[in-house]
Amino acid sequence: MPGRLRVAVLAGGRSSEHEISLASARSVLQALDPEAYDVVTVAIGRDGRWELEAGDASLTPAAIGRSVAETLPVPAANAPAALGAVDVVLPILHGPFGEDGTVQGLLELADVAYVGAGVAASALCMDKDLFKKVLRESGIPVTRSVTLRPRDEVAHPFAYPVFVKPARLGSSVGISKAHDETELRAAVELAFRHDEKILIEEFVDGVEVEVGVLGNSDPVASLPGEIVPLGHEWYDYASKYEDGGMDLVIPPRGLADDVIGRVQEVAVDAFRVTDCEGMARVDCFVAGGQVIVNELNTIPGFTSTSVYAKLFDASGVAYPDLLRRLIELALERRERRARLAY
Repeated sequence: MPGRLRVAVLAGGRSSEHEISLASARSVLQALDPEAYDVVTVAIGRDGRWELEAGDASLTPAAIGRSVAETLPVPAANAPAALGAVDVVLPILHGPFGEDGTVQGLLELADVAYVGAGVAASALCMDKDLFKKVLRESGIPVTRSVTLRPRDEVAHPFAYPVFVKPARLGSSVGISKAHDETELRAAVELAFRHDEKILIEEFVDGVEVEVGVLGNSDPVASLPGEIVPLGHEWYDYASKYEDGGMDLVIPPRGLADDVIGRVQEVAVDAFRVTDCEGMARVDCFVAGGQVIVNELNTIPGFTSTSVYAKLFDASGVAYPDLLRRLIELALERRERRARLAY
C-alpha cells in the first residue's frame, strides 16, 4: 500500500518486565491501522538477542532468541538491507535495557524517529533517586525517601510501614512493604538482588492516583484515575497484572474538581522538568489536599486495558488514535531536531 509509514515495534527485552512488554506489544500491533502502517517487529530475548520478523509472529516466548536479528539499530553489515527504511520505531520495552535510555541511544545513533522520551529523560526517570532530586529542585513535592548502596547502614527516619524499592526497576518488581525492622532487612536484601542502589520510602496515607501525559512541547494530561487494589494490601505486581487485581476509578472518588486539576497540573510539570516527550504516566498520592509525585514511567504498560490507555480513553482519546498521535509526535520531534546545528 503506497504512502504507508514503516513502523518497527521493539518488544521483549532483557529485564524482568519482559513478558509485560510482549503483552503490550501484541496490543499495539493489533491496534495499528494496516492501511496507514507497514509494521515489522523486533523481539528482544532475555539473553539480549534480537529477532526480526514481519507482523507479530515473533512475539512469543518460544520464538524469541532463535537468532541474532539483522536490524537497523544493531551493528551488522547487512542491517539496513534486512530491515529496510524505517520511519518510526515504537520501543515497547519496560525496565532496564529499554526504558532507561539505552535503546533510545541506539536509535539516536541510527538517526531513526522513535516514540517516547529521549536518552536523558529516559535515564533520569528510570532512576527513582535522581528523578526525585530533580523534582525537589524544581519545587514539585515528592515522596520522601533515603537511598542506600551496598555496605550502607540500613537506617531511615520514617515510621513503619515503609516501602523498599530497587532504584531502577518497574512493575513493582523487587518492591516490599516492610512493617518492622525484621521485614525491612528482608526487603533490603530482596531489593539489592535487583539493583545496586535502593530506596527506603516513606508510606503516604492518601489516595493513589495516576495520570497520563501526551505531547512534546505542549503536553496535555488525561483525567486522573484512582488505583484501588483488590485483595492486596498495596498496589503490587499481582494487583497490576492479575485479572481482578485492581480497580481503576476515573475520575478518582472524593476528589474535588480543583484537586483533580492540580493533579493534572503537577503531572505536566513533572513531565516538563524532566524533559520528557511523547508519553508518560505520572503516579501520585493525594494526601491532606497536597499532590505528591511518587514516580514517572516513560514507557507505561501499553495494552488496550493498561492504565495509560484507559485514562486517555476516558479523556476522549481512543487507543488507535493514541498510537497515531504518538507516532506523529515522534516524527515531529525528529523533524524539529534535524534543524539544529550540531
